[in-house]
Amino acid sequence: MKLNALLLMCVLLFAPLTGCLEQTESNDDCSVLPAGHADDGVLRILTYDITALSETVTDEFTNQTGIPVEMIKVDDAGGILDQMMLTKSAQQADLMIGLDNTYLPTAIENCLLQPHAATPVNIASSASAFYAGDQAIPFDQGDVCLNYDEDALSEANMTVPTHLHNLTEEEWKGKIAFPSPVTSSPGRAFLVATMEYFSYETEGDAMAWWTDMLANDAIITTGWTEAYETHYTGGYGEYTEGYIGDAWMTVSYCHSPGVEAFYAENYTHSTSLMLDHSSFHQVEYTGIINGAAQVNGANLFIDYLLSTDVNTNMPENNLMYSVLEGTDLPETNGYRHHADVPSVVTTMTYEEIDANMDAWLDAWKAATQQA
Repeated sequence: MKLNALLLMCVLLFAPLTGCLEQTESNDDCSVLPAGHADDGVLRILTYDITALSETVTDEFTNQTGIPVEMIKVDDAGGILDQMMLTKSAQQADLMIGLDNTYLPTAIENCLLQPHAATPVNIASSASAFYAGDQAIPFDQGDVCLNYDEDALSEANMTVPTHLHNLTEEEWKGKIAFPSPVTSSPGRAFLVATMEYFSYETEGDAMAWWTDMLANDAIITTGWTEAYETHYTGGYGEYTEGYIGDAWMTVSYCHSPGVEAFYAENYTHSTSLMLDHSSFHQVEYTGIINGAAQVNGANLFIDYLLSTDVNTNMPENNLMYSVLEGTDLPETNGYRHHADVPSVVTTMTYEEIDANMDAWLDAWKAATQQA
């Protein structure tokens, strides 16, 4: 894994000028703040437990640049945003890795990020279409959708749903686990998908559907891990501590069945529910925190994360698609074969999500009686 030597030289040469550059204005009319903590040469990364950011990966970055890395981990993408908001006036981290395209507009609106100077190339249009500004850059992607247990449906002689309304019927009572959109990025992505899905109906009402789902004893969890590992019967949860196994369907990724097969030697009894407009193309981003001290190291790490050697390994190392053009999931153990690809994903834009997310969340909480 090799960094762009020219970029490294330029960054080091112009390092003394960063104090002046930090007083400039960003493209979103947010002043770039002075460092919120002392620069001791350590690059501090605020993230959740992203498997791609292993000790091996961060050590290789340190070997190449001489910049040590300290990881500041929270539970999920929502935790990243909360931490940045809480420390807005004196940020303690330099680089954010993990906000997705349902959280990114909020971060930018609140001036939590500053422009980067990284120079990644070959970013696929599927990753750059939602946001192509200079405050964040994608590092992985995947489609969020409903997964269901094929064996459970077969044994119960149930048909595959052809509409989300089917999930409000008696046979699905208490058998679906949803991660909360308030605290989970997949949950938030699926909420956005339901907003679009029901907008295509003449009398569609997403919040009425959510109310009906709760009346049908849908399980609401704080995050994806609890929904998938603890409740879902179609995945690897049965091998984890605390497994309950009371949900035959949950929110995950359309390629999650491929991940199951990848780790089970081409076997899975999980698949995805392929309904048009019911899936959301999630993109996860990295960006320099407004008030960072190690700006140079943050720019270098972005380039490192987007390098061919690191990013093409996202399917194995982070169980997500790479954002580089011309890449795909590996064929090993049926990874690609069992990964479903939706025909029509949601088309919600940055502007729509930015303008409506708070109202959608408030409406969802009211519809589901969640705090």
